[in-house]
Amino acid sequence: MAIYENLLEGPPPTHLPDDPGPRELLAAGAAPAEVAAEYPASSLAWAQLADDAFANGQIVESYAYARTGYHRGLDALRRSGWKGHGPVPFEHEPNRGFLRALHALARAAKAIGEEEEYQRCSTFLRDSSPTAADTLG
Repeated sequence: MAIYENLLEGPPPTHLPDDPGPRELLAAGAAPAEVAAEYPASSLAWAQLADDAFANGQIVESYAYARTGYHRGLDALRRSGWKGHGPVPFEHEPNRGFLRALHALARAAKAIGEEEEYQRCSTFLRDSSPTAADTLG
């Protein structure tokens, strides 16, 4: 241990590996359902499905898509060394799918009156990335 190491800093930020395929397909206008079918581990594809469903008033479907993206993201975070807490910076683009899915899950939980889940997800989002919480709303 370094003599001047700050033990109160907490864990280092987690940066998910880049998987440009889903991002590029979505940016090119591919249907999110097709992207999710081709890349089922992509939180980004599931987050987009959740956003689209929510925008269309399909709140339960949005919740289900968001939960899938959230769990896929948790799996990816753990594979990247995340231990259940610590920063997941929004500034690192590959993290955005997970953070968007977490935001979508909070939003849908609030819409169906699941206040505890809304609070838990909102707090988790802010703790993971204040920038994501401010940017995503």
